[in-house]
Amino acid sequence: MHALFYLGTEKLGYQEAPDPVPGEGQSLVRIEAAGICGSDMHAYHGLDARRVPPMILGHELAGTVEIGPLKGHRVAINPMLTCNTCRECLAGNPNRCQQRDLLGLGQAGGFANLVVVDSRNLYQLPESLSFVDASLMEPTAVSVHAVVMAERALTRPLSESRVLIIGGGAIGLLAALIVRNKGARSLHVAETNAPRRDTLVQLDAGLIFDPLNGEQPADNTFDLVIDAVGSGATRALASAKVRAGGVISHVGLQDDKPGLDTRKLTLQEVTFIGHYTYSPIDLKAALDLIHRGALGPLDWVEQQPLSKGADAFRSIHTGTAASPKIVLLPS
Repeated sequence: MHALFYLGTEKLGYQEAPDPVPGEGQSLVRIEAAGICGSDMHAYHGLDARRVPPMILGHELAGTVEIGPLKGHRVAINPMLTCNTCRECLAGNPNRCQQRDLLGLGQAGGFANLVVVDSRNLYQLPESLSFVDASLMEPTAVSVHAVVMAERALTRPLSESRVLIIGGGAIGLLAALIVRNKGARSLHVAETNAPRRDTLVQLDAGLIFDPLNGEQPADNTFDLVIDAVGSGATRALASAKVRAGGVISHVGLQDDKPGLDTRKLTLQEVTFIGHYTYSPIDLKAALDLIHRGALGPLDWVEQQPLSKGADAFRSIHTGTAASPKIVLLPS
């Protein structure tokens, strides 16, 4: 097979690799669509010590089963690997498993023709759903999980809430589309990248603004702030914009620099919630949202051949990619 290898900081190579062989309880899937995640970019920038080159990244995946119980079926893949026996796994929260791993993290991912995955991690696709749209199941589930947990913390329904999304990448955009579908009272999205802001405007993803320049909404305004970037600067912005008694939903993992105003959180009883990935029910809900068209047309996704994957990573790195999501096509 061929695969896109992460070879070191800002270095990728499209190379031949041995075909993987599934073991007991595993399936071999021919990958048809593989999305580039922000965490893949984190590795590309040499900022993730867990991803050791040379390795195959990629965990937002859809394809066809070649070996396994679902042979011949079209599937989306849950890339998370867990023990399934600990307290959190048994409670339905495998994303909190202390032994969790991920395709493209501790083992080979899906920027390749083939990938091996636990058979229980496969979700059959409706025939009408394209592989590219199905590859959005994983990032959509991240946003579903964040919105659902934030809803539980809000003192009033989302339909009565003013919402701010910080970051117009895939997770931020998908969160905005989910919030819009749920009928939020108002929706703002902060994005610093000009081409991406243009895309968000075209998608009617809310009231779009540049947090670094020009007018922006007033401080102490929002019932819910979803930080889909996770930097010191965005935590500071979230702290400023959230109202007393509001909720900050922290999804991004860009850095661990200071910025969160813990004094305001304490004095104004602001709820801060960290969110990591998803549960199996979030994945099912995400796939249902995509299939029903509840998030609107997904034609904003950019498609590139896997062989040109290095160029796709570079366009994200340089900020020239207007689309919040690039999906690589191995075939």
